[in-house]
Amino acid sequence: MTKSILTTLLLLVSITISAQSKKKKDQNAIKEMCGCYEVTFNFAETFNYSKDSTYRPSKTKVDKGLEWAGLVEDENNKISIQHLLQVGNPNDPMIIKHWRQDWLYENTDFYMFNGDNNWTFEQKSKSDVKKQWTQKVYQVDDSPRYEGSGTWVHVDGKSYWENETTAPLPRREYTKRSDYNITLRGNRHEITSYGWLHDQDNSKIIREAGKEDVVLAKEKGYNTYVKVDDSRCKAASDWWKTNNNKWQLVRNKWEDVFSRNKNLSLETKVDNKPLYKFLFSDKITEEQEMNAIIESFVKK
Repeated sequence: MTKSILTTLLLLVSITISAQSKKKKDQNAIKEMCGCYEVTFNFAETFNYSKDSTYRPSKTKVDKGLEWAGLVEDENNKISIQHLLQVGNPNDPMIIKHWRQDWLYENTDFYMFNGDNNWTFEQKSKSDVKKQWTQKVYQVDDSPRYEGSGTWVHVDGKSYWENETTAPLPRREYTKRSDYNITLRGNRHEITSYGWLHDQDNSKIIREAGKEDVVLAKEKGYNTYVKVDDSRCKAASDWWKTNNNKWQLVRNKWEDVFSRNKNLSLETKVDNKPLYKFLFSDKITEEQEMNAIIESFVKK
């Protein structure tokens, strides 16, 4: 074997090991977001560009809570984390199914929010997402919310991931505001000494067909997840063990919907009820019934 061939082989082995090491660091960073956390949600409107003299900015919002983030799937190219809120009397708390985040490695299929409960299906090339992770965020009923791709960065003792993507209005806004229909979310997830940070720089967007997007206002979000002993979230962890099978069936049905690889439009309500009110009912447990309910919200 010539020296040049040996050098090339050693270089290829070194590159492969480096890539595997980088991916492992990515996976570890993502899984660092699991556990029990004291969470503080901070949102403040910073600038507005409205030409309406009667415009009123959103009030600054600060909320706190105890949240359990449990590992649902841990595969080579997919990590899924379910968030649960634990509220009320610590001795007899109430558990609220919260958001879910799935992380997919070098994912090429996307549902991009396009306003008014519509998601546009898009496919990216493999080169566009090389070594990137897609974060897919889901509503409390496991319907889509927003998603975007980016590269985890590990430098100077920091691990973080950044992306900008379109999303529906947050719950704190959509019951109060109708003057914009898209949130352009600038997301940064950073692993910290205390837990992790969700740092946001958002734009409130007015989108109309055939027109350029209009930025109504800017917003800052700063959500801190301070890790505490897992025992404090035992009630939430136990609740998930009891209820995971039901929600696995719900996730399976949504995967069936997403696998159609076409634009998706959802009803806001069916029989005057939002989807989560159907699925949160303890009376809804059969797979066939849950499938039919979810399908009834998918516009044909």
